[in-house]
Amino acid sequence: MSAKTRLSVPAAKKIPTNLFRWRRVGSRNVATTDHGTYAFLDDAQLEQLVEGRLEAGTPLFEELHQKGFLVADADIERLSQDYDRKVSFVYRGPVLHILVVTLRCNEVCTYCHASRSNMSDTETDMSVTTAEKCVDMALRSPSDTITIEFQGGEPLANYEVVQHIVHYGSERAKSLGKRVMFSLVSNLALLDEAKLAWLVEHRIQISTSLDGPKDLHDKNRNLAGSSAYDRTVFWMKRINQAYVDAGLDPQLYHVEALATITRDHLSRARDLVDEYVRNGCRAVFLRPLNPFGFAKKTGAKVGYSAQDFLVFYNEALDYILELNLKGVEILERLGAIFMTKIMTPDDPNYLDIRSPCGAGIGQIAYNYDGSIFTCDEGRMVHQMGDDVFLIGSVDSMTLKDVVTSETVKSLAMASCLDSIPGCATCAYKPFCGTCPVFNYTEQGHIFPQNTTNPRCAIYMGVQDRIFKELMAEDDSTRNVINRWLVVKDRPEYMHDGRRLRTSV
Repeated sequence: MSAKTRLSVPAAKKIPTNLFRWRRVGSRNVATTDHGTYAFLDDAQLEQLVEGRLEAGTPLFEELHQKGFLVADADIERLSQDYDRKVSFVYRGPVLHILVVTLRCNEVCTYCHASRSNMSDTETDMSVTTAEKCVDMALRSPSDTITIEFQGGEPLANYEVVQHIVHYGSERAKSLGKRVMFSLVSNLALLDEAKLAWLVEHRIQISTSLDGPKDLHDKNRNLAGSSAYDRTVFWMKRINQAYVDAGLDPQLYHVEALATITRDHLSRARDLVDEYVRNGCRAVFLRPLNPFGFAKKTGAKVGYSAQDFLVFYNEALDYILELNLKGVEILERLGAIFMTKIMTPDDPNYLDIRSPCGAGIGQIAYNYDGSIFTCDEGRMVHQMGDDVFLIGSVDSMTLKDVVTSETVKSLAMASCLDSIPGCATCAYKPFCGTCPVFNYTEQGHIFPQNTTNPRCAIYMGVQDRIFKELMAEDDSTRNVINRWLVVKDRPEYMHDGRRLRTSV
C-alpha cells in the first residue's frame, strides 16, 4: 500500500510533518519525501509519524527531522535547496541530440526497434546540408555541454556524414564557447582500422549491443555471411585496446554494451553475465524489451511478462553481487540508475526515468530527412506509420519552436508523476519516471494505466529489490553498491543506458 499525508501537529514541542509516502517492503515500510530522502519504519513507528506522536529527542525523531520528514521553519530553505538540486535537470534544456544518419543496416535483428532499411536504400542517408541544420539546432540548447549521438540503422553505413558532423560540430561549438561530445551506437560490423583510428583520435565514445553468448547473440542479430557475435566481440576488444594505446582513462573510455532481453534470455541470466565478464565489460544493462519497430510484430515470439523479467533480473543481480564479493567488478546499470537516484543528492538524468521525462526538453531526435521527434522512441513510432510524436522539421523550426510545441508540452504533462494517479501517491515517486511513448504504444494513451502497465511493474520490482538490500544492512553488499555510485568527471548524459554522469 502507498499513501501520503501532511499533518500539522499543534503541540509546542512537536515539529509539523512534511509530505511523505510509504510502501510496504518485506517486514518494514519504506517512507520517502519529495526531496529524495527515505527511512525504514516498522508499523508502530509509521503510526507514530502519521499521528504526530514522535517524541522529540529520540533517535527516530532526530533521524526523521534531519531527513526532512519533520519540518520546522528553519528547515524549509535547506529542503527547498535539496529538492531544487534533485530536479535541476529541468533547467538544462535538451542535452542529448540523437542524429539518425541513416536507416540502412547490415544486420537483421529479431527485436529491431529502428525499423531498418536495406543497405541499398541510400535515400535514407542524411545529407550534409541536413546534418548541419541539425547540429546548428542542437547547439542552440542553453546547456553549455551537449552530446550528439549517432544512431541508425547502422551509422557507419553513412560514415562520411558522421565525420562531417564531428568536424562541423566541433568548430561550431568552439565558436559558441560550448562543449560538444560525440557518441556512436554501432553493431561494429562495418568498422575497420582506419575508422577506428579516426574515432579514437576524436574521442568518440563507442557503444554496441552484446546480447550474450554466441548462440544467443547470433539468434537475435543476423549478419549475412558472418557471425554478428564474432565481429562484435573482436571489435570490442580492439577498441578498448585502442583507447588504452591512446593514453585514455579506461574507466571513462571503453566500449559500452547493453543487452536487450528477449524470452530466450530468461533462463540464462548467469550465461549473460559471464559473457560480459569474459569480454572485460564493467557493466551490463539488463534492458527490458521495447515494443517499437519490428519488436512490436515479433513480441509474441520474443516477449514476456513483467513478472518473468523480474525473476530473471533478480537472478542476474544475485549473481552480479556474488561476483563482486569475489572481486569481479561488474555493475548492473538499471539498478545502478535507481541506486544513484535513491542514495545520492543528485539525479543522474537518465531521460526515460525522470519526472518529467526527457522527451523534447532533455533530448531531441532528428531523422535522416531532418524531421524532428520528441525522442528516439517517438521516431521509432513514426517508422511504424504513426506521426503522433513528430514535431516538425529543421527546415522550418527553431529550437524554441520545438521545446514549446504542443506535442512536447503534452508529453511533459503526461510524464510529470505528480499528476498521474498511482504515481502521485507512490513511495517511489521521487526516484521514478514514466515513458509516454511506451505507454502510448502498449496501452493506447500517453498517460500510464499503472495497474496494468508492465514498465511500472518492472520499475517497482527493481526498486523493491534495492530497498530490500538497503534494509539488510549487509556491509559487504553496501560496499559493492557504493562503488556503483562513484561520480566521474565526464559530463555526459544518459538516454538508453550507455551514458551517465556517474560511473554507472
